[in-house]
Amino acid sequence: MAVLAPFLVIFAFILELPNVETTQRTLDSLDASFCHAGLEVIYPDLDIDKCLIVSKELKLREKISTVWKAPQIYFSGARKDNALKKGNIQGKTLTDYHPPMPPPKTGFHRYQFMLFEQPPGTSVSLTDQEKSRGKWDLQAFITRFGLGTPVSTVQFLTQNFKD
Repeated sequence: MAVLAPFLVIFAFILELPNVETTQRTLDSLDASFCHAGLEVIYPDLDIDKCLIVSKELKLREKISTVWKAPQIYFSGARKDNALKKGNIQGKTLTDYHPPMPPPKTGFHRYQFMLFEQPPGTSVSLTDQEKSRGKWDLQAFITRFGLGTPVSTVQFLTQNFKD
């Protein structure tokens, strides 16, 4: 088994979740099964360490969309001396952070964070098409750089804070 090194890639992307009631408070089994292996996404008043639906209470949906900056990312499975274990991600930024901002009246959207081990000697980059959030092809990216299966994943669901 390869040792986790500072060669890690984190992705956040959006998938629309159609036909979900705004009053739903629990995740279906497919969404709940997505999260595994100790990845934490931490905003000032919200710790996402398991798959969850962001509550409208305490204005969490509004804060995550309009107030808070990029979250801290922690991975408890990193080596003791690995900066990721302490939330200090080091590496090349492929794209700047954009907060979750689902359009009004489109229901819940998934925001997923996936941690991959980057093969040694591999330099990752985005194509011009991948620089657009709407044109992102995750599977093509994974295949192009031989990233394999994610080491850890977590997701949250949220909708426009005015809905």
